[in-house]
Amino acid sequence: MTACIIGWAHSKFGKLEGETVESLVTRVAQQALVHAQVEPGAIDEILLGHFNAGFSAQDFTASLVLQASDDLRFKPATRVENACASGSAAVHQGLKSIRSGQARRVLVVGVEQMTATPGPEIGRNLLKASYLPEDGAIEGGFAGVFGQIAQAYFQRHGDQSDALAMIAAKNHANGVDNPYAQMRKDLGFAFCRAESEKNPFVAGPLKRTDCSLVSDGAAAIVLADVETALQAPRAVVFRAAEHVQDFLPMSKRDILAFEGCALGWQRALDDAGVTLDDLSFVETHDCFTIAELIEYEAMGLARPGEGANLVLDGETGRDGRLPVNPSGGLKAKGHPIGATGVSMHALSAMQLCDEAGGMQVKGATLGGIFNMGGAAVANYVSILERLR
Repeated sequence: MTACIIGWAHSKFGKLEGETVESLVTRVAQQALVHAQVEPGAIDEILLGHFNAGFSAQDFTASLVLQASDDLRFKPATRVENACASGSAAVHQGLKSIRSGQARRVLVVGVEQMTATPGPEIGRNLLKASYLPEDGAIEGGFAGVFGQIAQAYFQRHGDQSDALAMIAAKNHANGVDNPYAQMRKDLGFAFCRAESEKNPFVAGPLKRTDCSLVSDGAAAIVLADVETALQAPRAVVFRAAEHVQDFLPMSKRDILAFEGCALGWQRALDDAGVTLDDLSFVETHDCFTIAELIEYEAMGLARPGEGANLVLDGETGRDGRLPVNPSGGLKAKGHPIGATGVSMHALSAMQLCDEAGGMQVKGATLGGIFNMGGAAVANYVSILERLR
C-alpha cells in the first residue's frame, strides 16, 4: 500500500458554455480539497493532467491550479502529458511523490476543453497521438486509426458488429445514471446496430455510436500517504498501479493484441495479489467500442477473438460477472482527454465508498482501471480498494 484517494470532485462533461480551462480547474480543485477536508496550505504538490495539443489557447497550465486558493502559491506544480492517458499519468506521478517521501498530500487535477475547437482541427489535434509518418494520411483522424483496427479485427475474427453495438448500448444505458455524463440517453441495441442518418458509418466498420464524445470537463482527486489517509473521512488505497509504454508505430506490434494493456494488467494483478475474479467492476478506456472489445481479451477475460461473447452474454453488464464501465465509460460519459484518467479514479473511488448513487455496483469492494494513450501505447492500470 503506497497511497490513498481521500477526496474527489467531478464536473459535468459535455459542451460547457461559459467555461474555460481555468474555471474548470479551479472549481474541481476547490471542491476536491473540501471533500477531502484538506486545507490548501497542507498540499505538498500539484499535478495537472492536460493534453491540450491545440485545444486551448492558454498553454503552460499547471499554475492555473493555484488560482483555486492563494494558499497554493509556491507549491510545486507540474503539467503531466501522455496523450489520452494524461490524467492517469498525473495520478501515477502523484503516487511516486508519496512513495518517495517527498509529499504526504498531492492534489491531482485533469482537464480538457475541446468543444470550442472547430471539427477539422479536433481531428488534427487527436491524430497527434498517433505515429504521423505512418498514420498522418489516414482519413477520419483518430477514428480512422481505430477504424483500421476494427477492420483488421473483423478480418481475423469475423464480423463483430453485434458486439460493438452491444458495448455501445450497454455503456449508454449505464450513462443514464451518471449525473456527470455528457449523454444520458439509453440508445438501445437496435439504434446502435443499424446504420442510419443519425448513426452513419464514420470510419471502416465504426459508426457514430462506436465513437466516444468530444467533451469539456475536469476532475480532481486528493492523494495522501496511508498514515495521513487513516485520519481522513474516507480512504481508497491503491493495491497496485502499473504503467507500460509500448512502441508508437502500430507496424512494430500486433495491434489487435494490445500487448501493453495485457502486460499492465498482468503486473497490476500480480502486485495486488488478486485475480480478475476478485474485481467488483472495471472502468476501461472505450474511446471506441472496438477498444473495449480488445481490452476484454488483453486483460484476460476472454481468449483472442472471443471477447464478443462476454458482452453478448451480459457478463460485462452492470449485473454481470464483471461490470465494465458502470459509469457509461468514455462512450456516454465523454472524453475530455486530460480529465479522463482522473475521472476514472474519482468515479472508482465513489463506487468503493458506496457513494456512486444510481451508478453504484452493489457490494463493490475492489475496482480496476485501465486508461490508455494512443492506440494502446501508454497503458495505465490501477487497482483500488476501500481502506476506510
